[in-house]
Amino acid sequence: MTRLIRPYLIVTVIALIYALIVVVRAQTPLALVTIGAQFSPTEAQFSRTEGYDGQFVYFIARDPANADHLIAAGGDFPAYRYQRILLPALSWWLPLGETAIPWELLIINLIALGAGTWALEGLLTRRGASRWIALGYGLSLAALGSTRLTLTEPLAYGLVLVAFYLADQQRPLWQVALILALAAFAKETTLIFSAGYAFYWALQRQFGRALIVASITITPFIALQVALYARFGQFGVGSGGLLATPFEIVPWMGVIRILTEGGVAIFGVLMAFLLPFVILPTLWGLWRAWHDLRTNTITLWTVLLAINALILLFVPFSTYREPLGILRFIAGLQIAVIVYAAERKLRRPLRYSTLWAITSLIVIASDVG
Repeated sequence: MTRLIRPYLIVTVIALIYALIVVVRAQTPLALVTIGAQFSPTEAQFSRTEGYDGQFVYFIARDPANADHLIAAGGDFPAYRYQRILLPALSWWLPLGETAIPWELLIINLIALGAGTWALEGLLTRRGASRWIALGYGLSLAALGSTRLTLTEPLAYGLVLVAFYLADQQRPLWQVALILALAAFAKETTLIFSAGYAFYWALQRQFGRALIVASITITPFIALQVALYARFGQFGVGSGGLLATPFEIVPWMGVIRILTEGGVAIFGVLMAFLLPFVILPTLWGLWRAWHDLRTNTITLWTVLLAINALILLFVPFSTYREPLGILRFIAGLQIAVIVYAAERKLRRPLRYSTLWAITSLIVIASDVG
């Protein structure tokens, strides 16, 4: 019986129970999509009045042809929201009706959460590490918390994990690249993994394989961006959401601006979780990548760890100043740290990675409060 109790089952059941509790307390499944008053005053009563990103997934799934008017009327940018089309498209494809959409989105994310955690288990055990380390990812805010909030991270990074699980199983390269292409349609930040995968093959001087990965993953995404520009007059990439700031040029400027613009008190509060959950893992990832470069021991997961850590140096101030935003953004770093540490038999970083499960308490606390 104990062999049937696996991390992927645990996180899926916990996420389901958590979501059901939220729905029962609010007496409506719309509580899962956190609609803001500025977008839909009549529906905002069922969730937090300021709303959150899950509302855009819901709007597009409910009415993909006209949701842009609602998004724009609330001050956000339709092209930016529509580029994350996979999750709402899957819900729209299910013929269960408008009232079932929040449940459809939840079910899709639960499946993605379970599949991603299952794939991570496989990546861990193949490298001789305990499958239970996968709980650090599966129970984190980027996975569990995002499932509760109807966000795109569970689907996007679930696909990434499945793709690299298949790569471990020596499946055809085009299959791996195709799944990574789908992940980019769920959330564009997964292209970091696609870029790292292509770059790794280029480092191995297998330029044909690098070209296959790059062309299969980026071509559909470019086509999507062209379609978004034709429809909305702007590309999804770079347009950002409401109150978004651009990527920084100076390393760590997104963190530094918390101090210079927010003050010492706010900086101290945010650093309480930025330091252990974001900054230290980033610095560790950069250090390990430098170590592998000097010792000529670079592997695929060295490259994936390096690129996920490097991007954290330039993440926008608007992402760093929002706890939910930055803890969602580090989903890729979490995956890279866990698999790399397992590959190198580094027990301390593996144990440390389980602390990411604590981050979900931010969302849980807001629901309880």
